[in-house]
Amino acid sequence: MGISATEVKKLRALTSAGMMDCKKALIESNGDFEKAKLFLKEKGQSKADSKSGRTTAQGLVSIKVSIDKQLAVILEVNCETDFAAKDQQFIDFSNNILELIIEGEIDDLDSLLSSSIKDFDTVQNYKTHVISKLGENISLRRFDKVSIKGVVGSYIHADKIAAIALLDSDNEILAKDIAMHIAASNPNYIDQSEIPTELLKEESRILELQAKEEGKPQEIIEKIVQGKLNKKMSQLTLLGQEFIKDPDITIEQLLKDSDSKVDSFIRYEVGDGIEQEEVNFADEVKAQVEASQ
Repeated sequence: MGISATEVKKLRALTSAGMMDCKKALIESNGDFEKAKLFLKEKGQSKADSKSGRTTAQGLVSIKVSIDKQLAVILEVNCETDFAAKDQQFIDFSNNILELIIEGEIDDLDSLLSSSIKDFDTVQNYKTHVISKLGENISLRRFDKVSIKGVVGSYIHADKIAAIALLDSDNEILAKDIAMHIAASNPNYIDQSEIPTELLKEESRILELQAKEEGKPQEIIEKIVQGKLNKKMSQLTLLGQEFIKDPDITIEQLLKDSDSKVDSFIRYEVGDGIEQEEVNFADEVKAQVEASQ
């Protein structure tokens, strides 16, 4: 049967699918719009399945903090290319997920994926829908939902690095400064008491070997090792680091002066720990063009 341009445009308006996909769906369903929508939905699932094995090392990180500054969610959503990460549909997906988590009783990825959201029965179906629109695989990699009776500070850099700091005081400005410092300096621990004993022993062993190889006298090796170990451990801890906005003081001194304490912190960096495939710029452009067709 013949399908008019008006019918194709109508289905496109209802589904946001491509013009050729809409025409094919109407032909396959003999002009029945409900069947055509179902056809497109199933086609979208097929597209999503075909992309599910692709590496997703790009994307964005985002943070949502409650009005009272005592509850926060930090989220990482991944895609295949930086182009897709800047697509408004991808950004909206991330924002909608963030809103759902902070408002609902969601504790892990399994409960998140099975939760209903907007016009979709589940987040999984919503994700499948976005995959079919973008033409790329996407993944909900991780999130943390935290709360404190004090205040939560947050900082995001270029949607690629995000950090939250939980303080036991109500100093919002300090909390934000600490979060910014964490984003920039990437500490591993709050203080030296959190550093694993095994790590301390291994670092001491390496430093001692280096000192011996340099021909240092045995009687001062222990002092040299301890000095270098203290310096290295300070660099790993939040409290031991120099404050990024004022290197003359440490974070420990900054907190002491403000009568505040960091209860915990979380830092996300997009793609951290994910083995990335080598894709050149031309390939990214080609992939984006093909996905839009």
